[in-house]
Amino acid sequence: MIRGYPGRASVLPGERLVLHVATDSPRFHVGFYRWADGPQLLWQSECLPGERAPERGAAEDWRWPPYTFTVPADWPSGVYIAHLQEPGGRPLDLALDTAAVLFVVRGMRQGGMLYKLPLATYHAYNCTGGGCYYLDPPRSADPPGARVSLQRPGGGIGGTVWCAPDHYDASSPRQTFAHWDARFLRWLARKGYAPECCTDLDLHDDPELLYRYRLLVSAGHDEYWSEPMRDAVEDFTRRGGNLALFAANVCWWRIHLVDGGTAMVCHQGGPRGARDHWWPQGGAGRPEDGLSGASYRHGGGWWDGARTTAGYIVQQPAHWVFEGTGLARGEAFGQHTWPPLAGYECDGVPLDSFDRATGMATLSAWRDEEGTPADYQLLAACPLDARWQELPPRARHGAGEGVHAAAMGLFTRPGMVFAAGTTDWAQVLDSGRDQRVERITRNVLDRLLRR
Repeated sequence: MIRGYPGRASVLPGERLVLHVATDSPRFHVGFYRWADGPQLLWQSECLPGERAPERGAAEDWRWPPYTFTVPADWPSGVYIAHLQEPGGRPLDLALDTAAVLFVVRGMRQGGMLYKLPLATYHAYNCTGGGCYYLDPPRSADPPGARVSLQRPGGGIGGTVWCAPDHYDASSPRQTFAHWDARFLRWLARKGYAPECCTDLDLHDDPELLYRYRLLVSAGHDEYWSEPMRDAVEDFTRRGGNLALFAANVCWWRIHLVDGGTAMVCHQGGPRGARDHWWPQGGAGRPEDGLSGASYRHGGGWWDGARTTAGYIVQQPAHWVFEGTGLARGEAFGQHTWPPLAGYECDGVPLDSFDRATGMATLSAWRDEEGTPADYQLLAACPLDARWQELPPRARHGAGEGVHAAAMGLFTRPGMVFAAGTTDWAQVLDSGRDQRVERITRNVLDRLLRR
């Protein structure tokens, strides 16, 4: 067996990339692939001497042997996979739980799109070493909470992942690069978009890198954010930068990076509650609605098995987001796709009612108290009924009470913020099964890149 992890998961062209690798084989080599419209092999190393190294716990730095490579100056920004190849080893597959390491090559372009990988979320579910935030979490006393290391195999690919299997797509585990982000990036490449890439940890370390771009994009499951990450993105939109979130469960938990950014801690429960929930006063007291306009607590989750939804019901068909779709007021889309567009987790906004006959939703008068910006425009919404497996509690309502819905909308601060309100947008988009989803995506990206 061969496994590895990066010393730093993000580098610039010309910088050194350190891969920490352990193997039973006396020799191995590394193939370096850039992901765009599929994997593109850019370079393959010579044979390297292999070394054995012990496994460690999920909270520890594994301290495996380092192998250093210089990133060529002409490598374009993007997501890269280092395929660790023993004699007779498996070919590259994005669902590999060994033999692969994910890293990002950043760029220095002025303007255009920056795509952000949710590396913190990948590691929250990374069970390599026997634990993660969801299974036997290692404890931290200072700061209090659960602690996981970033210096171990996994983190998007090449490790063990804790998650429920996706009824609609068994080809890759949720909480990995393959499941959502690879699909969105592949669609971007096929349609002629050329984003540069970064990780969320880059925003924690260097918030000013955002100011070179017009648009920041995130897709899939973007759950774990540090305060510096959130500060960076909100400052970016306040200075006129644009944000497009084709994602959900966005900014649900706050993390604390420790030990020089090599591990992260999150307090998710205890006698005094969850200190690292963003929205309650007993937590961060900073509702995530202020970042995206929406929150998971107004939506919900359906993790296991097939789900049935009414689809996203159009509220404002004359809005530029729907240009060229042919959608009418009260018409639904995304209900018959595979998977359904709404789910596996959805973000919503406070609603007083959802008229089942007309499909029209009414925003709550008190939505600003929950953090939703005053100028938020609800463009489409999918009601979530009692069959959903989680309809979270929130202010004024217990679990399952009130109106829960996936919400697609936007607001301006003065940069524009668009949020699709579902994790599974990337899967539907990449499948090509609903051309209206593709047209909405193009409308959002093209407008926000020009704005």
